[in-house]
Amino acid sequence: MQKRMKLMVGAVGAVAAVGIGAGAAVASGGDETPLRGSEYEQATAAALEHVGEGTVTETETGEGGTAYEVEVRLNDGSQVEVQIDSNFVVVGSEADDDGPKDADEGAAGE
Repeated sequence: MQKRMKLMVGAVGAVAAVGIGAGAAVASGGDETPLRGSEYEQATAAALEHVGEGTVTETETGEGGTAYEVEVRLNDGSQVEVQIDSNFVVVGSEADDDGPKDADEGAAGE
């Protein structure tokens, strides 16, 4: 009986941990996985072609209907977020206001 109770308490704890983790992912806007390999190369090329100049500072899987997002620091110091679809076509861009801690995160296409 005592062994069964310990198993139940452990199972409840595991379910709670999974639920908390899922809630945190939803609250933070989903999966912000940096792009890698071919996806990184194609998405950054599309973004740089779109903005014309700059340095890629972050890449991630998209949210809100886009497949990929690439952040580019322009030569004037401003930051732009470029949204790209699954065919690597730019579907939008906007000024990025994430702030200084966001710079260079996820930039390496490992």
